[in-house]
Amino acid sequence: MMWSLGRALVVVGAALSSSAQQAFFQEGFPAPEQQLSALSTEEFSTFTHASFPNHRVRIKRLEDFCDTTGVKSYSGYIDVEARHLFFYFFESRNKPEEDPVLLWTNGGPGCSSTTGLFLELGPCRLEDEEGPKHNPYSWNANASVFFIDQPIGVGYSYADHGEAVTTTEQGAVDVAAFVSIFFETFDSFAGRDFHLTGESYAGRYLPVYAAAIVDANAKAAAEGRKTVNLKSVVIGNGSSDRLTQALSSYDILCTNTTGLGTFLPISTCVRMRNAMPRCKTWFTESCLDMYDAMSCEAAASFCRTELSYGPFSLLGGLNRYDLSQQCDDPGCGITKTALIDFLNDADVRKTLGVDRKVGNFTGCAPDVGSAFNQAGDMYHSSRVYIEELLERGIRILQFAGTYDWVCNWVGVLNNAHAMQWTGAKAFNSQEMREWQVDGARAGLVKSAKGLTFATVEGAGHLVPSAKPVEALAMINRWIADKEL
Repeated sequence: MMWSLGRALVVVGAALSSSAQQAFFQEGFPAPEQQLSALSTEEFSTFTHASFPNHRVRIKRLEDFCDTTGVKSYSGYIDVEARHLFFYFFESRNKPEEDPVLLWTNGGPGCSSTTGLFLELGPCRLEDEEGPKHNPYSWNANASVFFIDQPIGVGYSYADHGEAVTTTEQGAVDVAAFVSIFFETFDSFAGRDFHLTGESYAGRYLPVYAAAIVDANAKAAAEGRKTVNLKSVVIGNGSSDRLTQALSSYDILCTNTTGLGTFLPISTCVRMRNAMPRCKTWFTESCLDMYDAMSCEAAASFCRTELSYGPFSLLGGLNRYDLSQQCDDPGCGITKTALIDFLNDADVRKTLGVDRKVGNFTGCAPDVGSAFNQAGDMYHSSRVYIEELLERGIRILQFAGTYDWVCNWVGVLNNAHAMQWTGAKAFNSQEMREWQVDGARAGLVKSAKGLTFATVEGAGHLVPSAKPVEALAMINRWIADKEL
Protein backbone atom coordinates (compact mmCIF):
# COMPACT_ATOMS: atom_id res chain seq x y z
CA MET A 1 0.00 0.00 0.00
CA MET A 2 1.44 3.36 -1.04
CA TRP A 3 1.16 6.18 1.44
CA SER A 4 -0.87 8.91 -0.25
CA LEU A 5 -3.52 11.57 0.25
CA GLY A 6 -6.26 8.98 -0.14
CA ARG A 7 -4.60 6.83 2.50
CA ALA A 8 -3.66 9.60 4.85
CA LEU A 9 0.03 10.05 4.22
CA VAL A 10 1.33 12.82 6.40
CA VAL A 11 4.97 13.77 6.18
CA VAL A 12 6.45 16.25 8.61
CA GLY A 13 9.97 17.56 8.73
CA ALA A 14 13.01 18.56 6.85
CA ALA A 15 12.90 15.86 4.19
CA LEU A 16 10.68 18.29 2.28
CA SER A 17 11.10 21.58 4.11
CA SER A 18 12.83 23.03 7.13
CA SER A 19 9.54 23.85 8.78
CA ALA A 20 7.12 21.62 10.63
CA GLN A 21 4.51 21.94 7.90
CA GLN A 22 2.51 18.90 6.86
CA ALA A 23 2.55 17.78 3.24
CA PHE A 24 0.06 15.51 1.52
CA PHE A 25 0.81 13.37 -1.51
CA GLN A 26 -1.69 12.32 -4.11
CA GLU A 27 -1.89 8.95 -5.82
CA GLY A 28 0.70 8.60 -8.56
CA PHE A 29 3.15 11.12 -7.17
CA PRO A 30 6.53 9.81 -6.04
CA ALA A 31 6.34 9.26 -2.31
CA PRO A 32 9.28 10.43 -0.18
CA GLU A 33 9.67 6.98 1.37
CA GLN A 34 10.98 5.84 -2.02
CA GLN A 35 13.67 8.50 -1.84
CA LEU A 36 15.42 7.89 1.48
CA SER A 37 18.39 9.93 0.31
CA ALA A 38 16.13 13.00 0.50
CA LEU A 39 15.76 12.67 4.26
CA SER A 40 17.32 15.33 6.45
CA THR A 41 20.47 14.75 8.47
CA GLU A 42 19.50 17.51 10.90
CA GLU A 43 16.04 16.54 12.09
CA PHE A 44 13.48 13.80 11.82
CA SER A 45 10.96 13.32 9.06
CA THR A 46 7.76 11.86 10.47
CA PHE A 47 5.38 9.47 8.71
CA THR A 48 1.90 8.40 9.75
CA HIS A 49 -0.47 5.92 8.14
CA ALA A 50 -4.23 5.44 8.21
CA SER A 51 -3.85 1.70 8.80
CA PHE A 52 -1.84 2.42 11.95
CA PRO A 53 -3.62 5.39 13.56
CA ASN A 54 -1.70 5.09 16.83
CA HIS A 55 1.74 4.74 15.27
CA ARG A 56 4.26 6.87 13.42
CA VAL A 57 7.82 6.68 12.09
CA ARG A 58 10.46 9.31 12.84
CA ILE A 59 13.59 8.87 10.75
CA LYS A 60 16.69 10.81 9.73
CA ARG A 61 19.61 10.14 7.43
CA LEU A 62 23.10 9.63 8.83
CA GLU A 63 26.30 10.66 7.09
CA ASP A 64 29.30 8.33 7.46
CA PHE A 65 28.11 7.05 10.82
CA CYS A 66 29.70 3.68 11.57
CA ASP A 67 29.77 2.59 7.91
CA THR A 68 32.14 4.80 5.90
CA THR A 69 31.94 2.77 2.68
CA GLY A 70 29.26 4.99 1.17
CA VAL A 71 26.42 2.87 2.49
CA LYS A 72 23.23 4.78 3.28
CA SER A 73 22.31 4.65 6.94
CA TYR A 74 19.52 5.99 9.12
CA SER A 75 18.32 6.24 12.70
CA GLY A 76 14.98 6.95 14.24
CA TYR A 77 12.01 5.90 16.28
CA ILE A 78 8.93 3.83 15.67
CA ASP A 79 6.32 5.46 17.91
CA VAL A 80 3.71 3.04 19.22
CA GLU A 81 1.28 5.33 21.01
CA ALA A 82 3.32 6.55 24.02
CA ARG A 83 6.10 3.99 23.49
CA HIS A 84 9.09 4.76 21.29
CA LEU A 85 11.44 2.12 19.85
CA PHE A 86 14.83 3.34 18.65
CA PHE A 87 16.52 1.82 15.62
CA TYR A 88 19.61 2.03 13.43
CA PHE A 89 19.33 0.95 9.79
CA PHE A 90 22.23 0.27 7.43
CA GLU A 91 21.61 -0.55 3.81
CA SER A 92 23.49 -3.40 2.13
CA ARG A 93 27.05 -2.89 0.91
CA ASN A 94 26.26 -5.09 -2.07
CA LYS A 95 22.91 -4.55 -3.80
CA PRO A 96 20.77 -2.42 -1.48
CA GLU A 97 18.01 -2.19 -4.08
CA GLU A 98 17.39 -5.95 -3.95
CA ASP A 99 19.20 -7.60 -1.02
CA PRO A 100 17.17 -8.99 1.91
CA VAL A 101 16.50 -7.17 5.17
CA LEU A 102 17.61 -8.43 8.59
CA LEU A 103 16.49 -7.25 12.01
CA TRP A 104 18.92 -7.90 14.86
CA THR A 105 18.20 -7.79 18.57
CA ASN A 106 20.30 -8.70 21.57
CA GLY A 107 18.91 -10.36 24.66
CA GLY A 108 19.06 -9.78 28.37
CA PRO A 109 16.18 -9.34 28.81
CA GLY A 110 16.83 -5.63 28.73
CA CYS A 111 20.10 -5.36 26.79
CA SER A 112 20.62 -2.93 23.93
CA SER A 113 21.33 -4.16 20.41
CA THR A 114 24.30 -1.82 20.29
CA THR A 115 26.27 -4.85 21.52
CA GLY A 116 25.50 -6.51 18.22
CA LEU A 117 26.05 -3.30 16.27
CA PHE A 118 29.37 -2.16 17.75
CA LEU A 119 30.92 -5.34 19.16
CA GLU A 120 29.77 -8.08 16.81
CA LEU A 121 28.23 -7.84 13.35
CA GLY A 122 27.67 -4.16 12.61
CA PRO A 123 29.46 -2.06 9.97
CA CYS A 124 31.94 -0.84 12.58
CA ARG A 125 33.59 -2.09 15.76
CA LEU A 126 34.04 0.07 18.85
CA GLU A 127 36.08 -1.61 21.55
CA ASP A 128 38.34 1.16 22.87
CA GLU A 129 38.69 4.93 23.17
CA GLU A 130 39.95 5.25 19.59
CA GLY A 131 36.36 5.14 18.38
CA PRO A 132 34.55 3.16 15.67
CA LYS A 133 36.61 1.21 13.15
CA HIS A 134 35.54 -0.38 9.88
CA ASN A 135 34.29 -3.97 10.18
CA PRO A 136 34.91 -5.88 6.93
CA TYR A 137 32.80 -8.77 8.22
CA SER A 138 29.60 -6.84 8.86
CA TRP A 139 26.36 -8.66 8.16
CA ASN A 140 25.31 -5.81 5.87
CA ALA A 141 27.74 -7.27 3.32
CA ASN A 142 24.75 -8.79 1.52
CA ALA A 143 21.74 -7.53 3.46
CA SER A 144 20.28 -4.31 4.84
CA VAL A 145 20.30 -4.55 8.62
CA PHE A 146 18.23 -3.10 11.46
CA PHE A 147 19.50 -2.89 15.01
CA ILE A 148 16.61 -2.23 17.37
CA ASP A 149 16.60 -1.26 21.04
CA GLN A 150 13.75 -3.27 22.50
CA PRO A 151 11.71 -3.70 24.61
CA ILE A 152 10.75 -0.20 25.76
CA GLY A 153 13.24 1.19 28.25
CA VAL A 154 16.27 -0.42 26.60
CA GLY A 155 19.05 1.69 25.08
CA TYR A 156 17.60 4.84 23.50
CA SER A 157 14.02 3.52 23.53
CA TYR A 158 11.64 5.16 25.98
CA ALA A 159 8.03 5.70 27.08
CA ASP A 160 6.28 9.00 27.74
CA HIS A 161 4.43 8.14 30.91
CA GLY A 162 6.35 5.29 32.47
CA GLU A 163 4.72 2.57 30.39
CA ALA A 164 6.61 -0.69 30.58
CA VAL A 165 6.78 -3.96 28.71
CA THR A 166 7.18 -6.89 31.10
CA THR A 167 6.70 -9.96 28.90
CA THR A 168 7.88 -11.18 25.53
CA GLU A 169 4.29 -11.40 24.34
CA GLN A 170 3.80 -7.69 25.10
CA GLY A 171 7.04 -6.85 23.31
CA ALA A 172 5.85 -8.77 20.26
CA VAL A 173 3.04 -6.25 19.75
CA ASP A 174 5.51 -3.38 19.41
CA VAL A 175 7.99 -5.26 17.23
CA ALA A 176 5.29 -6.55 14.88
CA ALA A 177 4.01 -2.98 14.52
CA PHE A 178 7.58 -1.76 13.95
CA VAL A 179 8.13 -4.26 11.13
CA SER A 180 4.75 -3.68 9.49
CA ILE A 181 5.11 0.09 9.59
CA PHE A 182 8.61 -0.01 8.13
CA PHE A 183 7.69 -2.09 5.11
CA GLU A 184 4.50 -0.09 4.59
CA THR A 185 6.38 3.21 4.90
CA PHE A 186 9.47 2.52 2.82
CA ASP A 187 7.93 1.02 -0.25
CA SER A 188 11.23 0.23 -1.97
CA PHE A 189 11.81 -2.48 0.63
CA ALA A 190 8.34 -4.01 0.36
CA GLY A 191 8.38 -7.68 -0.55
CA ARG A 192 12.05 -8.19 0.30
CA ASP A 193 13.07 -11.37 2.06
CA PHE A 194 13.04 -10.58 5.76
CA HIS A 195 14.90 -12.42 8.53
CA LEU A 196 14.66 -11.97 12.29
CA THR A 197 18.07 -12.46 13.91
CA GLY A 198 19.46 -12.22 17.42
CA GLU A 199 21.20 -14.00 20.26
CA SER A 200 20.83 -15.08 23.88
CA TYR A 201 17.40 -14.06 25.25
CA ALA A 202 16.43 -13.49 21.62
CA GLY A 203 15.81 -17.23 21.76
CA ARG A 204 12.78 -16.34 23.86
CA TYR A 205 11.95 -13.13 21.97
CA LEU A 206 12.23 -13.99 18.31
CA PRO A 207 9.95 -17.03 17.98
CA VAL A 208 7.16 -15.03 19.64
CA TYR A 209 7.89 -11.94 17.54
CA ALA A 210 7.93 -14.00 14.36
CA ALA A 211 4.59 -15.56 15.27
CA ALA A 212 3.12 -12.08 15.79
CA ILE A 213 4.36 -11.04 12.33
CA VAL A 214 2.88 -14.15 10.71
CA ASP A 215 -0.47 -13.50 12.38
CA ALA A 216 -0.32 -9.81 11.43
CA ASN A 217 0.26 -10.85 7.82
CA ALA A 218 -3.10 -12.60 7.78
CA LYS A 219 -4.82 -9.40 8.91
CA ALA A 220 -2.86 -7.30 6.41
CA ALA A 221 -3.82 -9.59 3.55
CA ALA A 222 -7.48 -9.39 4.54
CA GLU A 223 -7.26 -5.58 4.51
CA GLY A 224 -5.52 -5.48 1.14
CA ARG A 225 -2.21 -4.31 2.57
CA LYS A 226 1.25 -5.64 1.80
CA THR A 227 2.46 -8.51 3.93
CA VAL A 228 5.91 -8.91 5.43
CA ASN A 229 7.91 -11.52 3.53
CA LEU A 230 9.26 -13.25 6.64
CA LYS A 231 11.59 -16.02 5.55
CA SER A 232 13.41 -17.16 8.64
CA VAL A 233 14.40 -16.76 12.26
CA VAL A 234 18.10 -16.95 13.17
CA ILE A 235 19.05 -17.43 16.83
CA GLY A 236 22.59 -17.50 18.20
CA ASN A 237 23.24 -19.19 21.55
CA GLY A 238 19.56 -18.79 22.28
CA SER A 239 17.67 -19.35 25.50
CA SER A 240 14.38 -20.63 24.13
CA ASP A 241 13.73 -23.10 26.93
CA ARG A 242 15.18 -22.38 30.37
CA LEU A 243 14.75 -25.92 31.71
CA THR A 244 16.65 -27.51 28.84
CA GLN A 245 19.50 -25.07 29.35
CA ALA A 246 19.67 -25.79 33.09
CA LEU A 247 19.78 -29.54 32.56
CA SER A 248 22.54 -29.24 29.96
CA SER A 249 24.82 -27.35 32.34
CA TYR A 250 26.01 -30.76 33.51
CA ASP A 251 27.12 -31.70 30.00
CA ILE A 252 29.22 -28.56 29.66
CA LEU A 253 30.82 -28.59 33.10
CA CYS A 254 31.21 -32.33 33.71
CA THR A 255 31.97 -33.77 30.26
CA ASN A 256 34.31 -32.73 27.47
CA THR A 257 31.64 -31.40 25.10
CA THR A 258 33.53 -28.11 24.72
CA GLY A 259 36.87 -29.71 23.93
CA LEU A 260 38.31 -27.82 26.92
CA GLY A 261 38.05 -30.75 29.35
CA THR A 262 35.89 -31.09 32.45
CA PHE A 263 35.56 -28.21 34.91
CA LEU A 264 34.14 -29.60 38.17
CA PRO A 265 35.18 -32.31 40.64
CA ILE A 266 33.42 -35.67 40.50
CA SER A 267 31.59 -35.07 43.79
CA THR A 268 29.93 -31.93 42.41
CA CYS A 269 29.03 -33.63 39.14
CA VAL A 270 27.42 -36.53 41.01
CA ARG A 271 25.36 -34.06 43.03
CA MET A 272 24.28 -32.37 39.80
CA ARG A 273 23.20 -35.68 38.27
CA ASN A 274 21.19 -36.54 41.36
CA ALA A 275 19.43 -33.16 41.26
CA MET A 276 18.44 -33.34 37.60
CA PRO A 277 15.27 -35.50 37.97
CA ARG A 278 13.87 -33.31 40.75
CA CYS A 279 14.69 -30.12 38.84
CA LYS A 280 12.98 -31.42 35.71
CA THR A 281 9.83 -32.64 37.49
CA TRP A 282 9.39 -29.63 39.77
CA PHE A 283 10.05 -27.05 37.06
CA THR A 284 7.78 -28.81 34.56
CA GLU A 285 4.88 -29.06 37.00
CA SER A 286 5.16 -25.53 38.45
CA CYS A 287 6.40 -23.46 35.51
CA LEU A 288 5.23 -25.19 32.35
CA ASP A 289 2.23 -27.48 32.90
CA MET A 290 0.44 -24.98 35.16
CA TYR A 291 2.21 -21.77 36.08
CA ASP A 292 2.31 -21.17 39.83
CA ALA A 293 4.46 -18.11 40.48
CA MET A 294 5.66 -19.04 43.98
CA SER A 295 6.25 -22.70 43.27
CA CYS A 296 7.85 -21.91 39.90
CA GLU A 297 10.31 -19.49 41.47
CA ALA A 298 11.16 -22.09 44.12
CA ALA A 299 11.71 -24.71 41.42
CA ALA A 300 13.83 -22.34 39.37
CA SER A 301 15.88 -21.44 42.44
CA PHE A 302 16.53 -25.12 43.11
CA CYS A 303 17.63 -25.68 39.50
CA ARG A 304 19.91 -22.63 39.58
CA THR A 305 21.50 -23.63 42.88
CA GLU A 306 22.00 -27.29 42.06
CA LEU A 307 22.62 -27.28 38.32
CA SER A 308 23.68 -23.94 36.93
CA TYR A 309 24.91 -20.87 38.79
CA GLY A 310 25.55 -22.77 42.03
CA PRO A 311 28.09 -25.19 40.52
CA PHE A 312 29.47 -22.53 38.17
CA SER A 313 30.25 -20.22 41.10
CA LEU A 314 32.81 -22.79 42.26
CA LEU A 315 34.93 -21.98 39.21
CA GLY A 316 36.02 -18.56 40.46
CA GLY A 317 36.72 -16.05 37.70
CA LEU A 318 35.96 -18.27 34.71
CA ASN A 319 34.10 -16.40 31.97
CA ARG A 320 30.55 -17.72 31.73
CA TYR A 321 30.30 -16.40 28.17
CA ASP A 322 33.56 -17.99 27.01
CA LEU A 323 34.93 -20.89 29.02
CA SER A 324 38.34 -20.52 27.41
CA GLN A 325 38.85 -17.17 29.16
CA GLN A 326 38.84 -15.60 32.59
CA CYS A 327 36.33 -12.89 33.50
CA ASP A 328 37.98 -9.55 34.27
CA ASP A 329 34.88 -7.44 35.01
CA PRO A 330 31.29 -7.96 36.21
CA GLY A 331 29.97 -7.98 32.63
CA CYS A 332 32.70 -10.34 31.42
CA GLY A 333 33.44 -8.11 28.45
CA ILE A 334 29.88 -8.01 27.11
CA THR A 335 29.62 -4.24 27.66
CA LYS A 336 32.61 -1.99 26.98
CA THR A 337 33.16 1.25 28.90
CA ALA A 338 34.32 2.93 25.69
CA LEU A 339 31.02 2.03 24.02
CA ILE A 340 28.96 3.43 26.90
CA ASP A 341 30.96 6.67 26.81
CA PHE A 342 30.55 6.93 23.04
CA LEU A 343 26.78 6.51 23.18
CA ASN A 344 26.50 9.08 25.97
CA ASP A 345 28.49 11.66 24.02
CA ALA A 346 26.35 14.73 23.32
CA ASP A 347 27.43 15.03 19.68
CA VAL A 348 26.73 11.36 18.99
CA ARG A 349 23.28 11.60 20.54
CA LYS A 350 22.55 14.71 18.48
CA THR A 351 23.69 12.98 15.29
CA LEU A 352 21.44 10.01 16.00
CA GLY A 353 18.48 12.15 17.04
CA VAL A 354 18.19 10.66 20.50
CA ASP A 355 15.17 12.11 22.25
CA ARG A 356 15.89 14.47 25.14
CA LYS A 357 13.67 12.37 27.38
CA VAL A 358 16.22 9.55 27.25
CA GLY A 359 18.62 9.45 30.19
CA ASN A 360 22.16 8.14 30.21
CA PHE A 361 22.76 5.16 27.98
CA THR A 362 23.40 1.81 29.65
CA GLY A 363 24.23 -1.43 27.88
CA CYS A 364 21.55 -3.30 29.80
CA ALA A 365 18.57 -1.78 31.61
CA PRO A 366 18.26 -3.34 35.10
CA ASP A 367 14.66 -2.17 35.51
CA VAL A 368 13.59 -3.93 32.32
CA GLY A 369 15.37 -7.15 33.23
CA SER A 370 13.88 -7.06 36.72
CA ALA A 371 10.36 -6.48 35.39
CA PHE A 372 10.66 -9.44 33.02
CA ASN A 373 12.00 -11.61 35.82
CA GLN A 374 9.20 -10.62 38.19
CA ALA A 375 6.67 -11.51 35.50
CA GLY A 376 8.28 -14.94 35.17
CA ASP A 377 8.90 -14.39 31.47
CA MET A 378 12.12 -16.39 31.40
CA TYR A 379 10.34 -19.48 32.67
CA HIS A 380 8.04 -19.65 29.66
CA SER A 381 9.32 -21.73 26.77
CA SER A 382 9.31 -20.46 23.19
CA ARG A 383 9.73 -23.98 21.82
CA VAL A 384 6.10 -24.31 20.79
CA TYR A 385 6.35 -21.07 18.80
CA ILE A 386 9.31 -22.49 16.88
CA GLU A 387 7.29 -25.62 16.15
CA GLU A 388 4.38 -23.57 14.82
CA LEU A 389 6.66 -21.42 12.66
CA LEU A 390 8.26 -24.51 11.12
CA GLU A 391 4.81 -25.88 10.30
CA ARG A 392 4.14 -22.66 8.37
CA GLY A 393 7.31 -22.83 6.31
CA ILE A 394 9.38 -20.32 8.29
CA ARG A 395 12.97 -21.59 8.31
CA ILE A 396 14.83 -21.70 11.62
CA LEU A 397 18.60 -21.53 12.15
CA GLN A 398 19.89 -22.14 15.66
CA PHE A 399 23.65 -21.73 15.98
CA ALA A 400 25.87 -21.78 19.03
CA GLY A 401 29.47 -21.08 19.97
CA THR A 402 30.89 -24.15 21.68
CA TYR A 403 32.64 -22.23 24.50
CA ASP A 404 29.51 -20.55 25.86
CA TRP A 405 28.10 -21.76 29.17
CA VAL A 406 25.21 -19.33 29.71
CA CYS A 407 23.26 -20.53 26.65
CA ASN A 408 25.31 -23.58 25.78
CA TRP A 409 25.26 -25.54 22.54
CA VAL A 410 24.15 -28.83 24.13
CA GLY A 411 21.02 -27.18 25.52
CA VAL A 412 20.25 -25.57 22.17
CA LEU A 413 20.59 -28.92 20.39
CA ASN A 414 18.57 -30.78 23.03
CA ASN A 415 15.81 -28.21 22.67
CA ALA A 416 15.77 -28.76 18.90
CA HIS A 417 15.58 -32.53 19.41
CA ALA A 418 12.69 -32.13 21.87
CA MET A 419 10.46 -30.24 19.44
CA GLN A 420 7.25 -31.88 18.29
CA TRP A 421 6.50 -31.09 14.65
CA THR A 422 6.03 -32.92 11.39
CA GLY A 423 9.73 -32.68 10.53
CA ALA A 424 10.97 -33.94 13.90
CA LYS A 425 11.75 -37.49 12.77
CA ALA A 426 13.68 -36.28 9.73
CA PHE A 427 15.68 -33.76 11.75
CA ASN A 428 16.44 -36.00 14.71
CA SER A 429 17.61 -38.83 12.48
CA GLN A 430 20.19 -36.63 10.76
CA GLU A 431 23.82 -37.10 11.75
CA MET A 432 25.98 -34.08 12.49
CA ARG A 433 28.39 -33.24 9.69
CA GLU A 434 31.29 -30.85 9.40
CA TRP A 435 30.81 -27.44 7.82
CA GLN A 436 33.71 -25.41 6.53
CA VAL A 437 34.78 -21.88 5.68
CA ASP A 438 37.67 -21.39 3.26
CA GLY A 439 38.49 -25.09 3.51
CA ALA A 440 38.82 -25.06 7.30
CA ARG A 441 36.45 -26.70 9.75
CA ALA A 442 34.06 -24.18 11.30
CA GLY A 443 31.84 -26.52 13.30
CA LEU A 444 29.16 -29.18 13.00
CA VAL A 445 25.73 -28.89 11.42
CA LYS A 446 22.55 -30.87 10.89
CA SER A 447 19.49 -29.81 8.92
CA ALA A 448 16.13 -31.12 7.77
CA LYS A 449 12.71 -29.78 6.78
CA GLY A 450 13.60 -26.12 7.39
CA LEU A 451 15.32 -26.55 10.76
CA THR A 452 19.11 -26.18 10.98
CA PHE A 453 21.40 -26.45 13.99
CA ALA A 454 25.07 -25.51 13.78
CA THR A 455 27.98 -25.15 16.15
CA VAL A 456 30.72 -22.57 15.71
CA GLU A 457 33.80 -24.07 17.26
CA GLY A 458 36.04 -21.86 19.37
CA ALA A 459 33.41 -19.14 19.80
CA GLY A 460 31.66 -18.13 22.97
CA HIS A 461 28.36 -16.35 23.54
CA LEU A 462 29.08 -13.59 21.01
CA VAL A 463 29.79 -15.70 17.93
CA PRO A 464 30.19 -12.85 15.37
CA SER A 465 32.71 -11.19 17.69
CA ALA A 466 34.91 -14.24 18.22
CA LYS A 467 34.51 -15.78 14.75
CA PRO A 468 33.57 -12.96 12.35
CA VAL A 469 34.65 -14.76 9.16
CA GLU A 470 32.71 -17.91 10.00
CA ALA A 471 29.66 -15.96 11.21
CA LEU A 472 29.47 -13.91 8.01
CA ALA A 473 29.87 -17.00 5.82
CA MET A 474 27.09 -18.68 7.79
CA ILE A 475 24.59 -15.83 7.47
CA ASN A 476 25.43 -15.25 3.79
CA ARG A 477 24.75 -18.89 2.98
CA TRP A 478 21.61 -18.92 5.08
CA ILE A 479 19.94 -15.87 3.51
CA ALA A 480 20.86 -17.25 0.07
CA ASP A 481 19.03 -20.47 1.07
CA LYS A 482 22.20 -22.54 0.69
CA GLU A 483 23.49 -25.33 2.90
CA LEU A 484 26.07 -24.31 5.45
